Order: sequence, then structure tokens, then C-alpha cells
Amino acid sequence: MDALVADVVIVGFGAAGACAALEAADAGADVVVVERFAGGGASAVSGGVVYAGGGTRQQLDAGVDDSVDAMYAYLRLETGDVVSEATLRRFCEGSREMITWLEDNGVPFEGSLCPYKTSYPSDDHYLYYSGSESAGGFRDAAKPAPRGHRVKGPGTSGKMLMARLKAAVRARGIRVLTQTTARTLIRDAEGRVTGLVVDTLGDAPAGVRAQHQRFAQFAAKPGIYIPSLRKSLHRRVERFERAHGRELRISARRGVVLAAGGFIADREMVREHAPAYRGGLPLGTSADNGSGIRMGVEAGAATGELGRISAWRFVTPPSAFLGGIIVDADGRRVIDESRYGAAVGEKLIEDHGSKGWLLVDAPIVAEARRDGRKQSQWFQWLQLRYLLRRGRVVGATLGEVARKAGIAIEGLKASVEAYHGAVDPMGKPAEFARRLENPPFSLIDISVRPNLGYPTPMLTLGGLVVDEETGAVRSTAGEPILGLYAAGRTAVGICSRSYVSGLSLADCVFSGRRAGINSALAQGVLDKNENVF
Repeated sequence: MDALVADVVIVGFGAAGACAALEAADAGADVVVVERFAGGGASAVSGGVVYAGGGTRQQLDAGVDDSVDAMYAYLRLETGDVVSEATLRRFCEGSREMITWLEDNGVPFEGSLCPYKTSYPSDDHYLYYSGSESAGGFRDAAKPAPRGHRVKGPGTSGKMLMARLKAAVRARGIRVLTQTTARTLIRDAEGRVTGLVVDTLGDAPAGVRAQHQRFAQFAAKPGIYIPSLRKSLHRRVERFERAHGRELRISARRGVVLAAGGFIADREMVREHAPAYRGGLPLGTSADNGSGIRMGVEAGAATGELGRISAWRFVTPPSAFLGGIIVDADGRRVIDESRYGAAVGEKLIEDHGSKGWLLVDAPIVAEARRDGRKQSQWFQWLQLRYLLRRGRVVGATLGEVARKAGIAIEGLKASVEAYHGAVDPMGKPAEFARRLENPPFSLIDISVRPNLGYPTPMLTLGGLVVDEETGAVRSTAGEPILGLYAAGRTAVGICSRSYVSGLSLADCVFSGRRAGINSALAQGVLDKNENVF
């Protein structure tokens, strides 16, 4: 078994792993990154949104008035006690610096503010309300501000984020072992993590490596949209790894950072920890299989929030749909429709048997048809077309449309009557509320189930429990496991209780930098960085 030696070994080359590598290298450590595929992970197939506030340059350019206190107050409502008040405060206070740091590493942002509420902006806009900041119950507790900082790039801009972070890693001369799969941690007699055993295709024939990379790339996209295709391609990937992989031992003088993503691609883990969430579209790559979490557990690590999964049920774009109401099979109102899509998805799954319909009237449908294309990315436009053409029933009266959809007529009528009252019982802000009184009426099926036309993307939020000051993994006894760190969706973090767009990537940057700098400092001297974590 061949051997390599480094100060810090990082497992995973998504946003968390890349940020950990950059900070560790800048602190003077010799770093090796281990990546099963070509790099990028779930971050590369994401929307590339980073949640940030407190007066970033982009917010100032857009004329947005935001403060650290307002950001903290809002996120405290979303995150609960998943991290300490001190950690959340640190995250918010470092938010502006985080965006500047990313820009210094080549990641582009822009302050073009989206003028309407949406789940993801078009290519004309790169700053938007990416959570429930303006929804009822939140706007009164914390001054709303748009904090979704979308990386500037066409389409879903996670690919731009990772292209720039990967370039920054290469510019540092950091060693990256692609097509290399982490298998197990190495520990000494005292339990300290001292390295890693991997299988690598580094010496495999060029044709094998090329096919492995091609199949892995297609399994990520378009495989993310077609689970059967992903499964088939991943089986081929595994055959290449079994046939041509060579075992390699990598020693870590200072520490190992696990940044291998979550476990949404491992259906058994999802079934074990969150069985109600098996009807969604796994958001990530086939490498989000829980391997980093399992390696940590094998080393004695504690886990947390494994049952927390973010399931997205957005009704925007178009913004016109915010004027409708979401009801269940009994016709009961589900939630304030201006809430973030993950809050809608959770409510449907946990309290309404995953069943839901959006009730709208003729003017809303007309407005949706008019504005839908210009407010949408291509994939959002396809979903809207599906909903309007195949996902809805239409009726001249509330009773008729309820019968066609198979939901309770009296319940639906009662929900509409309450919605038309002076104060919305769900607290939806007045600017989003519309009277539903102009037939024909439509009930659009937004139930959570496997549906390629209108999928429910899901990602896992829980992981290994870490020390919030250092990112060191904690054991089941609550003590740090020496030499072991975790970041991103392999670890419990800022977004592990409640997710809004951009919060996972922001936490990947925050926790990745924290783990990188502290692993480098484990037996070294801080070079030029200040520890802001």
C-alpha cells in the first residue's frame, strides 16, 4: 500500500472542502484534497446562492438597508437552537467579510435586485429575498432584507461558484486527488485520527478514467432529474472503481477534514432517519451517500439532526401565484403562501399527508401566463407549463373545482371565506393577498410525490456534531476527537434545523474555513490569517 503525507487531508471537493483547503493552505499547511469524482459536488449543481447580509457591498449597491442585528434576529427564528447564539452571531458578523473573501478568491457577485418574490431569480437579477424574511410572522420580528447573493453566472450558478473556487485551489498549488474514494480513517492507539485509506484511479488507464468521469458527470446532471438514469450510471462508476482502484494510505500530520456532503443519495439512510421524505428528488450527486458521516461514526463521532431534510415546494415563479391559497385534501389552509418553499414542503409532509393544492382564480392564471416566462429560468418555466397544462383542474365554481380535484367542498369554501376576511388567519402580508372571486377557478396539484414534471428537490441537513469554535468532531461522550474535523453537510451547522436558499452554501463557506484553519493550527503556527470563526 503506497503512502502520501500531508499536514491536512480534506475529504470532498465541494464548497466546504475547497474553502477548508484554501484556509489551511493560507495558514501554512501542506494540504491534500481527496475527491471521488472531478470536484464540485452538490455545490456545483446548486443554484450558487450564498446567504449573506449586514450591509454587503451588493446590498449597498442595490440601496438595501440591512444590519447584522436584523440578520441575526431573522436567522434566530429560522435556526432555533441548532447552534449557539454566539456561533450564529459570529456567522452574521462575519457575513460581509465572507462575501469579500469569496470575491478575493474569484467568485463574482452583483447587486442587481430582483423586484418580485421568487424561488430563484432570472439571469437579470443576482440579489433577492431567498427566505421567509418578508413573510407574516417574520417581518414583524426582524426587519426584512434581501440576503440571497447569487453568484453571477448564467443558469444555475453553482457551477460558476465551484469553477472559481477550484481555480483558487489550483493557484495555491494544493494537491487534489480526483477519482479517489475515501474508505476509512486511520487512528493511533489513543484514538487520534492520523490519516486516511483511499482507493484511487490515479494509475488506471486513461480510457478508464475518462469513462469514469463521463459517467459520473452524467449521473450528476441530467441524472439528478432522472433517478433511474443516475442509478444505472452509478453502477457503472462503481464497476470501474472495483476493477481499477488502487489502495493508498495518506497520513495527516495535523488533521483530517470530512467535507463529503450529506446522505440524500443513500436511500437506506433516508429511510432510517426520515422515512416520510422518500418521495423527493435527491438534490446533490451520487457521492452524497453519507460516507463522510459513516466514517466519523466509525471513529466514535456523535451525530445530530439526521431526521432534518429540506423538501422544497415552491409556488413561485410566477409571483402571481402568491395570491392563491394552499389547501389540503380536507380543503383546510396549509400555510402562509409567502413562506419559503422548504417551510411549505415540511408543512405538507409533516401535517397534511404530503397532499396539497394551490387554489387560484382566472386573473391569477392570466397573470401567471403573462409573467411566467420572463420571471423564470428554463427549468422553472417547464415546471409552470406542466402545472398549468397537466397539474390542474378547472371549475366554474368552488364546488365544481373541489369535486374535480377530490377535495372537501365545504372545507375549501370555509378556507376561502376566512382568507377574504379583514385579517388573513395564516398571517400572509396584505401585499400578497388577493380575493379569489373570478371564475373559472383552478386547483393546481402541488402534492409531494415522485413527479418529474414538478419534482420536490430534497437535501439532508444533519451530520456529525462538531465543536462550534473549531469544527472538531465531537465523540458520543461529547469530547473532541483529536485530528478529526467536519464541515458542510457532513456536519451539523447553521442550516441544520431550518433551511432557506443560500444558507447551506454560506454554512459550507463558514464551516469549511473554520475547519481548514483550525486543522492547520492543530500543530502549527498561524501565518497570516486571523481566526474569525
